[in-house]
Parts: sequence; C-alpha cells; structure tokens
Amino acid sequence: MQREWHIGVIGGSGLYADIGLEDAQQIAVQSPFGVPSGPVTVGRIGPVRFSFIARHGEGHPLPPSSVNYRANVDVLKRCGVTDILAISAVGSLQEQFAPGDFVAVDQMIDRTTGRERSFFGPGLVAHVALADPVCHRLSELVGDGAERAGATVHRGGCYVAIEGPQFSTRAESRMYRQWGADVIGMTGMPEARLAREAELPYAMLAMVTDYDSWRDSEAGVEVSEVLAVVKANADLARGALQRLAQLLPAKRTPSPADTALDGALVTSPDKHDPALWARLDAVARRLLATPE
Repeated sequence: MQREWHIGVIGGSGLYADIGLEDAQQIAVQSPFGVPSGPVTVGRIGPVRFSFIARHGEGHPLPPSSVNYRANVDVLKRCGVTDILAISAVGSLQEQFAPGDFVAVDQMIDRTTGRERSFFGPGLVAHVALADPVCHRLSELVGDGAERAGATVHRGGCYVAIEGPQFSTRAESRMYRQWGADVIGMTGMPEARLAREAELPYAMLAMVTDYDSWRDSEAGVEVSEVLAVVKANADLARGALQRLAQLLPAKRTPSPADTALDGALVTSPDKHDPALWARLDAVARRLLATPE
C-alpha cells in the first residue's frame, strides 16, 4: 500500500534547529524509553512532511554516550515518520574522502559499548535482520539531493561507530582502515539498529570534517577544526534536504524495512511481558496489540 512520505531527520553537530521547514512547530513528545534529546520540530518542505530532532540537543549538551537513541527513534515513530535520515559529522579513514565531502553511508561496524541497543528484551525477544542497515532507496535519493545542492558525494562507504567522546588513537585508526571502514563517527550505532527494529528505513548523509588519526605526518584530530568544517558545510546539508523533498516520488511505495519485525519475534505469547509490550505501542504498533 502506498503512503505519504514523512521524513524524520536526526541532526548532528552544527544542525540544531533550522533545516528550512515551512509552517514549523516545535512539540514535546514523551517516550516510555526515557527523555529524548529535545523537542521535535514538525513542518514541511514543499509538499513533504518532515520532523526534526537535534541528536545532541539544542546547543550540544549531550555527548554521544548520553544520547537516548531509543527515545529519539521512538518519538519520531510517534510523530508518524515513515523514514529516518541521519545527518552526521564523520572523520575520514580514506584519502579520497576529503574534508567537506559527503558520504551516503551503506554499511556499518559497531564498536560502541554500554548503550541500549534494542527496544526488545526479556519477556519479548526479537531478532531483526541487519545485513544491510541502510535503506538503499533513501540513500540514493538523499545522495542525489546533496549533489544537486552542490556537494561532492561519495556513493557508499562503511561507517565505524566508536564510543567516544575521545577521538581515536593512531593505532585504532589504522586498525579501522584495515577492517575496510571508510569513515568514523560516534552516533550511527545503535541509531541504525533501533530504526530497523522500529520498522523505519534509515539512511545517513555523513559530512566529512577531517582526516582521522591514521596520517602519521599530521597532528591528530582537533574539535575546533571539525566544527569549522561543519559550520562551513551546514548550508549544503540543508540544501540536500530541500532537494530531497523535490526528488521524492509523489507516493511512497513500501520498503522491506516496513515489515522488519515479521518473523522476528521469538517469545511465546504466554511468556510475553505486558509492561514491555505496552512500551512498544509505537515501535511495534503494526504487530502488537494490548494483551488480554
């Protein structure tokens, strides 16, 4: 069944609020998974609905490990989004991915620790497929949009997510290169995992801000340099969203991620935890009903 597009945007460093929404309204949305990073700004770009949340909160008070990724995805689902687009700052692990370029990420390696990685748990166990964590359709569309906005875009790239908040050591950076990673960041996971569990197609437009620490002849990463590149390229990121709205087909056809929970639930119905079931009223609303 065809649906209207409603894009949920999770903005990273330097993209806190203004993404050019028309008729914008800021609303507070509560989540049973805790406090999200902040309110959701809802509006539209042309005919397309968008809902925006700043990943680190307005003014960047939240470090990567303190972001409530579950609550952020949950509140976007409650707002009715059909797809999630993450805009993130990343470091480059490959020479050809230069600062100022954008990468339409297509694969991920998760090196984070200590973060809540699932909406499910004891009393309701689910195993979703994650071989391809990024939605190819949305990734292609936002890549096209970024190019039309004037950005240099690399189609495909492997993102390694680290815990942070420190940047990598030189040894770690060289190791990630050997693993085949192309860019490095601190927030893509468990964000992409949770989007899949919420049956929301996920894409990431990554803004390269620096070369990571693998270049022995250069100094390590400095946050001032990162933020300078983010500021210089924020308009390109906003422009990519404007062009994306123009490129989206009039009607949204189904995505495989829309039914990611089909066959994923393995807990016997008589063993379901009613409290957890109730918390999943948005994330798994397609499958779950209030238990008797």
